[in-house]
Amino acid sequence: MRDLTGADLKTLPRSVTAVKRDVVVCVVFALGPGKLETLEGVVSYAGGDALLTGVRGERWPVRRETFFRTYAPVAPTEQGQDGAYHKLSRPVRAVCLEEEARVTIAGGELAGKAGDWLVQYGKDAYGIVAAGIFDETYMVVEDSAKADASKKSLFIG
Repeated sequence: MRDLTGADLKTLPRSVTAVKRDVVVCVVFALGPGKLETLEGVVSYAGGDALLTGVRGERWPVRRETFFRTYAPVAPTEQGQDGAYHKLSRPVRAVCLEEEARVTIAGGELAGKAGDWLVQYGKDAYGIVAAGIFDETYMVVEDSAKADASKKSLFIG
């Protein structure tokens, strides 16, 4: 399995720019530390971190400080309360995996298979998103030729 920890997706010629669609997720704030089984692996979290449930019931933790910078409550939920939130739209880099790969993140290691997407949110900040979930929750925002190419399996190195 290929380790892509530390990869800068901007340097890969076939990576794409994408933005999160306005998708509502359910959020519960952790009362204490624990571990959460995500689609991509087991990830630990601290008390106060946000535990999110997505469009297909998938779950993942987000560090509290990161969550408040990148998500906004959906009325009637108020900031910091359990309830409905949506991610603030900002561009990310993404590449469709051609082979099994992994990345190490704070709290654990994520693994993806061919067809899943490696998403880079910032320097050393990654996620792996299953193919069908990526299609539902992200939108590629490059010219149509590159967007069409992004639907194909992309060589990542």
